[in-house]
Amino acid sequence: MMLTPAHHFRDIERKPEYLQPEKCVPPPYPGPAGAMWFIRDGCGIACAIVTWFLVLYAEFVVLFVMLIPSRDYAYSIVNGILFNLLAFLALASHCRAMLTDPGAVPKGNATKEFIESLQLKPGQVVYKCPKCCSIKPDRAHHCSVCKRCIRKMDHHCPWVNNCVGENNQKYFVLFTMYIALISLHALIMVGFHFLRCFEEDWTNLLQAYGLMRKGGAEAQISLREKRGPLKISSAECSSFSPPTTVILLILLCFEGLLFFIFTSVMFGTQVHSICTDETGIERLKRKHQPREYRGSWKFVQDIFGGTFSLNWFNPFSGPWHPKPLSDGDWVQQAASTSETDNTEMTEERSGDTKDEDSVEVTDE
Repeated sequence: MMLTPAHHFRDIERKPEYLQPEKCVPPPYPGPAGAMWFIRDGCGIACAIVTWFLVLYAEFVVLFVMLIPSRDYAYSIVNGILFNLLAFLALASHCRAMLTDPGAVPKGNATKEFIESLQLKPGQVVYKCPKCCSIKPDRAHHCSVCKRCIRKMDHHCPWVNNCVGENNQKYFVLFTMYIALISLHALIMVGFHFLRCFEEDWTNLLQAYGLMRKGGAEAQISLREKRGPLKISSAECSSFSPPTTVILLILLCFEGLLFFIFTSVMFGTQVHSICTDETGIERLKRKHQPREYRGSWKFVQDIFGGTFSLNWFNPFSGPWHPKPLSDGDWVQQAASTSETDNTEMTEERSGDTKDEDSVEVTDE
């Protein structure tokens, strides 16, 4: 009889030399509650720095190119406060998503003593990750970048240099939302800036720099004699030269459009995952197979921290606080393991994860 992939993985998992619980070092003494979490990954750190640089670049262009030189003080004040508030919330959400433990499983707890302490009954199984020597609870997956198993892991995002899991998904959702909002706000302000300034002040500025000609040099001199000397100052539409201003605004448009599309898509997929209670990894594993809908408003409340309020949009308020894992959380029924047996793990460096094959330990 030809062995299916499920049979193949089962045969490997049942080999004693593959389990090797005696080689797992007991987990270190747990650190203090609330200790900072940081992943030392060069690619992720570089992406996080680029994220901050792009937000600060948008801040510079919006303030010093569009708002401060504007003669409409009410317009400048209102848009300046709104843009800076959204930028602050975006960067705060980014920090919380990057420095919050996404839900890491204790490392090295797959020891022989711990497995025996679970007192498995017939028909019960536990899964061991061979990479981090951890007993994997239900819906936990291993990340090759974080080198840990993460509970309810959705994906590894290099832009926040962290996995997106059950403990920091709220901050990631807020980060994508606020980045999309400031990108849209910047695009709208750039559009108004071009419409308001190009026909008036920039025509005079271009003439002063000799970049526009109307009827030749004599007509330009005659026009200057009639209108008097042109003044180029911060009172105009920009304190920079027209070519520099155009370049800065075009770069801001490109950045705003790119990140508005990208973060809007990410925000939509994250909200869909929360509402349906299905992570990105679980959706990839399921592929085109039908799935029973189990979405509930409670899942949204758990992620964002209780009933609907302004705290949902506050990156300084935490999500729900899950109870510590009990012995029953490490144990699963053998009947529920058929989907996991024939799953191969993949690694996608930029924004995806590597989920290692779980090891099934059975009480035989």
